[in-house]
Amino acid sequence: MAEILRQMEDVPGIYPPPPTGATIPPHPDVVWSRIENYIAYRWTTRQVKWIVEGPGEWVPPLSPIDLVVSIDIWNGSSWQSTTPDSGYLGGYCLNEGKYRFVMDIGNGSPPGAVNEAYLRLAKYMAETDKKAGASSYSAELDILKEAYTRSPSWMAKAMQNSGAADLLRPYRRVS
Repeated sequence: MAEILRQMEDVPGIYPPPPTGATIPPHPDVVWSRIENYIAYRWTTRQVKWIVEGPGEWVPPLSPIDLVVSIDIWNGSSWQSTTPDSGYLGGYCLNEGKYRFVMDIGNGSPPGAVNEAYLRLAKYMAETDKKAGASSYSAELDILKEAYTRSPSWMAKAMQNSGAADLLRPYRRVS
């Protein structure tokens, strides 16, 4: 089986606009970046480069492929253009060697489930009124008392705790 040695993904020039109903904070690019780091699909085009070592079949781990820019093989001193055979899994059959794939990945609009995940994650990330990063908080004013405890890793687990991860499960792997 071919192995990815390195993946280099450019930051897109623009992310999709926030879905209708999204709150302003946090910045939309922050939310989209978190979602895209969690899944294997992209909706705005950016260039991705992979260095892959064969032999074996290799399927690009991101989708959709908008354009295959180049496929090269390392000849010991420089990259040389090549055209590997198509694989039975929809990827490329690679011989022994190191390959460089350059592709434009992403196009289209996010589906409804992804937009809903965006809304849930944005709402969760905007909860800064609870003393962000604090593990516990309490306040007392005469007979009124407010107290809560929150895990110090609440923001690191935002994808799961907001419910966005459940909606994004079908997009974790390229089908």
